[in-house]
Amino acid sequence: MTEVSNAIRFILNDEEITLTDIKADTTLLDWLRLERRLRGSKEGCAEGDCGACTVLVGRLMDDEIIYDSVTACIRFVGSLHGTHVVTIEHLRGKDGILHPVQQAMVDHHGSQCGFCTPGFVMSLYGLWMRNPEPSQTAIEKALQGNLCRCTGYAPIIRAGKAMGTYGQPQADPLWAERIALKGKIKAITDGRRVEISDQIIVPANLDDFARVYEANPQATIVAGSTDVGLWVTKFMRTISPVIFIGHLPELRRIAENDGEVQFYAGVSYSEALPTLTTHFPAMAELWNRLAGEQIRNMGTIGGNIANGSPIGDTPPPLIVLGAKLHLRRGEHRREIKLEDYFLAYGKQDRQPGEFVESVTIPLLPAGEKFAVYKISKRREEDISTLCGAFRISVDDAGNVDTARIAFGGMAATPKRARAVEAVLVGQPWIQATIEAAIAAFAEDYQPISDMRASAEYRLLTAQNLLKRFYLETVGQGQRLKREVA
Repeated sequence: MTEVSNAIRFILNDEEITLTDIKADTTLLDWLRLERRLRGSKEGCAEGDCGACTVLVGRLMDDEIIYDSVTACIRFVGSLHGTHVVTIEHLRGKDGILHPVQQAMVDHHGSQCGFCTPGFVMSLYGLWMRNPEPSQTAIEKALQGNLCRCTGYAPIIRAGKAMGTYGQPQADPLWAERIALKGKIKAITDGRRVEISDQIIVPANLDDFARVYEANPQATIVAGSTDVGLWVTKFMRTISPVIFIGHLPELRRIAENDGEVQFYAGVSYSEALPTLTTHFPAMAELWNRLAGEQIRNMGTIGGNIANGSPIGDTPPPLIVLGAKLHLRRGEHRREIKLEDYFLAYGKQDRQPGEFVESVTIPLLPAGEKFAVYKISKRREEDISTLCGAFRISVDDAGNVDTARIAFGGMAATPKRARAVEAVLVGQPWIQATIEAAIAAFAEDYQPISDMRASAEYRLLTAQNLLKRFYLETVGQGQRLKREVA
């Protein structure tokens, strides 16, 4: 029998917090500003896009506290059990002077109206803690999720480049406090389940989660809250009871087995990136365009699959790669092809009380060609208009041996282009074959028109992406890129 506690416990800056009466839909930002009067974190978009509410959340991993930048506006307080929350108010330099990141922002004129500045400072602070002398690329990536409408990014980037000259992380209070903080967090994460009235459940471990969800199949599962957070802030939906699972180490594992890689459902986009791009380098560009850094630190692979969105960015490439989904209900587990999981709009092959435990991706055989393309109105921080993934193998005679093509944003679910694939297989991998396959897209997809694009645009773009994939596989794509540059 699992022991049960009735309190969410975490550390806020330098104070241990114990909450026995908190609602499931209370966001960290609202709690900070309204209950704690810590108003350096601002509310801008209330959907995790602008970064004005950025804070750091530290959690214990492999006996070290790892700090991630997150957006407090869509992070729920119930998910914070056993963490260390750091807000802008906690930054301080020696003898009461400004923190090195803050001083760099001042000296390089990185702030005008100041509304967005705390969020920028916290994002740069998280980067500075990992690398006090980052490259411009690293700075731009860390700031993808921060919006400034006044200053412009050039002086902020200059501040990011200079912040290491003002001080090193070893002198930062967080660095010195880590040993004591580790002890406090270990004491909080004492192996007990947390239950608060009928609102919040924080399972003790993965097996406990499986039991709890089987008994409460109507509950909302929250890992990173990058989707569910908007249910609350934008749609005012009731989400309780909520089972928070982002803290479970068993769901944050990555296993590399013979010929495949297995990502457990709680692995964040940021955590997955090194392994994913090592084995599937064509995924790197897509992965770095999934929202901003804060959302990549929160959002999970399992969540992106489980919610069944027709415009989720991970299913198309994973379907093309032949991914398998591992589902669990209580002690019962089953495995299905990822492409079979999506049944219809809003409907997935998942029974009450069953959850996505992991996804396994076979490695690409040598010589196979694979690519994925995201089309959106903005390059950074935007939902896909469509996302297309392509994979083919060509035999020694130059004919297409196998073909797998899948799109998101083109139908009610992520979907294979089976008619297009049928035209390609057995034919020579040449321009004429591509042209012959173009017409088959209309058999596979009847896209809709909406605020992101017209149906005609989507269909034409999907056809053109096949052409792009062909040109890149035969080398012309790289030449075209160089000529344009």
